Amino acid sequence: MPGRDPGEPHRTATSLELLFDLRFVIAVAQASESLSTAVTGGHYITGSLRFALVFFTIWWAWMNSTWFASAYDPDDVPYRLTVLVQITGSLILAAGVPRAFEEGDLRVITLGYAVLRTALAVLWLRAARSDPARRRTALRFAAGVTGCQIGWIGMLFLPAPAQLPAIIGLIVAELSVPVWAQSAGMTPWHPHHIPERYELFTLIVLGESVATAAAAVRSAFDRHHNAGALYLMATGGLLMVFAMWWLYFARPAHTLLATTHQAHRKRFTWAYGHYLIFASAAAEGAGLAAYAELITRRADVPSPAAGVAITMPAAIFLITVWAIHVRPHQQSGVEQLAFPAVAVAVLVAGHSPAPAVIAGLLAAALVVVVTVADRTEQVRH
Repeated sequence: MPGRDPGEPHRTATSLELLFDLRFVIAVAQASESLSTAVTGGHYITGSLRFALVFFTIWWAWMNSTWFASAYDPDDVPYRLTVLVQITGSLILAAGVPRAFEEGDLRVITLGYAVLRTALAVLWLRAARSDPARRRTALRFAAGVTGCQIGWIGMLFLPAPAQLPAIIGLIVAELSVPVWAQSAGMTPWHPHHIPERYELFTLIVLGESVATAAAAVRSAFDRHHNAGALYLMATGGLLMVFAMWWLYFARPAHTLLATTHQAHRKRFTWAYGHYLIFASAAAEGAGLAAYAELITRRADVPSPAAGVAITMPAAIFLITVWAIHVRPHQQSGVEQLAFPAVAVAVLVAGHSPAPAVIAGLLAAALVVVVTVADRTEQVRH
């Protein structure tokens, strides 16, 4: 398992990587559905915290495997079998998501995470054996992954009051492992392959967001209640998701990773910042689904907190895309200011009678600003 060539031409996602990504659709769907149920029940803070933790395990397992595959992927039988074990772990993790939300029971989700991470540690040990130049880095990864996994299992045996501080500590430890390991030498990741994998996962969470909201709206229409409000919410939700897609893909990430983001600090900021992009995209569908459910339950307008469940994820998405995608490209000043301004306006729209429509129109207006600015810049050049 020697390191792959970072300058390898035509490096794209393999069919095994696509299968690996698609398995996470189930886990994302379970997390989004559980968050929607929590919001519908009025458990905004508890539901959000549990969603943040559950989605961290999903995203972190996916991200670590993605960067490993970009550096080492011989596509031989042992590698394929190990990745299939990881896929099995992702399915176990997905099965544990409802219990983690409803009861705070992390045993099943930890079991799935352990299967995923143990397989990854095995791959790092294989890389350490096959790539002497980066052996120290690979061994650090293997030790860090194993140590954190032991910590997650041990956390299950702690009393309830001690679990939250332990979880926070373990998350910090997990995030620190790549930084510590890469300080001994950088693995040969591919600047075109990595953005493609991130773009594919963005499509997955946006697609799941649409699917979750569509299922809720269909169920609400079946009850024949408050159809006008549902039409407005569905229209606004579609505008929002379309705008999120447009704005994310308006900037090519590979131009950054191939140039300025070769530096550790910028690369880690870009990679880690995508947690907020992925999580907010998945949470957007959950907020829309919860709002649709609340519309059918009562004659009055849902509470402002329910509206914020729609606009908060959208605002986080916009501000994060601006921070890690738009600002580094050094675009026009109007464009740079438009993203934060629209993000704030979208957040405020949560307190309006029609939060989805207003937020969707604001996001669509931002798309217009970005498109016009791009065309103006092209003409000027």
